Amino acid sequence: MFKKGNKTEMLDYRPVSLLTSFSKIFEKVIYNRLLQHTKENNIIDMVQYGFKNNSSTELAIFKLLNQILSHINNKSLVCGIFCDFTKAFDTVNHDILISKLEYYGIISRTNKLIKSYLSNRYQRVTIKTSHVSNCTSAWELVKHGVSQGSILGPLLFLFYINDLPQLVKDIALPVLFAYDKSFLIAHPNSMNMNQDLKLVLEITQKWFQSNIMLLNYDKTTFMQFSSNINYRSTVNTQSIDCKINCTNSIKCLAIIMESSLTWKKTY
Repeated sequence: MFKKGNKTEMLDYRPVSLLTSFSKIFEKVIYNRLLQHTKENNIIDMVQYGFKNNSSTELAIFKLLNQILSHINNKSLVCGIFCDFTKAFDTVNHDILISKLEYYGIISRTNKLIKSYLSNRYQRVTIKTSHVSNCTSAWELVKHGVSQGSILGPLLFLFYINDLPQLVKDIALPVLFAYDKSFLIAHPNSMNMNQDLKLVLEITQKWFQSNIMLLNYDKTTFMQFSSNINYRSTVNTQSIDCKINCTNSIKCLAIIMESSLTWKKTY
């Protein structure tokens, strides 16, 4: 399925699982029990707004903007790091996911059931165009990833990334919506801001490497917020080992945010 970008680029397409009705019913039963477990034990971090009941992009945007404006009103420097995953669902490592489920108390038969659910899945690609008759690849074993288009997939993904916010909470405010990751950093002076910015990116890099996921540096951006339209950023991103793009506007959670928060580009 085409996601976004260039329709002639294979990397801009995503696989979608075609599942039987019976399997979806079975998934729904497991999903409801896992969801109940997360609620009873407060497992999914509060900063995660995606794939959850009574949550939405509007709440995530409100949290993000409210924190930005609060820091600006307190005369602090405010910066945001907006991370972009490369094929987030498709790079989930099954062994790491199973071990994380065990950590969150999903053990014994339930753990084995989910392991069985993830194992021995096969996929192939079928291309249908007006110029070419059906062209189908050979079946290949799915070695990693959670099924896109499935009922269980999104919840399993939340388990997988649930430990990331805890790693940076002492130095940044994480706001997550599914695989959209935003980290706000605020400080009275630029020196401390530079140090925390570098630290957040180092922690994030290590998490991605440990969890065998890819951070898309071409689409990961940095932005400093200010109520002054003519304000120039005082934060030095050149000192950071991994080069991220600096920008004055970004599309975040379906709205266009500007560094000056004027909202001119939204309309």
